[in-house]
Amino acid sequence: MGWTTEEFGDSHEGIVGAVLADGSEPKPAYFDIGSGAEMYRTSEWWAYDGSVTRPRAAAVRASCSCGWRGPSTPVPWDELDTDGLEELDVSGPRRDWSEHIRAVERQTVPLPADLAGLLNALEDKLIPLAEDAPAAALRAVAALDRLTRRAGREAACVLEEEGDQRWEALGRALGIGADRARSLVTRYLLLR
Repeated sequence: MGWTTEEFGDSHEGIVGAVLADGSEPKPAYFDIGSGAEMYRTSEWWAYDGSVTRPRAAAVRASCSCGWRGPSTPVPWDELDTDGLEELDVSGPRRDWSEHIRAVERQTVPLPADLAGLLNALEDKLIPLAEDAPAAALRAVAALDRLTRRAGREAACVLEEEGDQRWEALGRALGIGADRARSLVTRYLLLR
């Protein structure tokens, strides 16, 4: 299971990936998880222990679904128990990926300070309200939903009017992939 943030979702899903002795990444590993046509697929380092027909990882590194890769750290196989794959300290790759996410955040379009403050204040009010007065919280959330749909549609319409949309640039501004940026704009265009 990978690492994600609520804001960027699967556009920046991170894992501890395997690195082979030649510096390349292995193809995804597939596991039969029982009856049926479904196969579990992973590129996480632990799947590359040299068993069955899978290669053995020489190193690990943080890998992000956006294509970013962190620095490699050798796997000390001789220090790990045969069943002790969980003994490998992967805190370094996790920190590397977290720094990557901070870099992505710094590259996104900044929110106006007063709006960021309002959003933080709203969160500070709504979360406790959900516990203390759930009906009032739902009423507030419904009002916010109407507001965000209207504002999202307006923004999407302006983007559409500009034509020849540069989805890569919009995706970078939002910290997501180009396909997800296009999908977001389309979603708001379709709202009524």
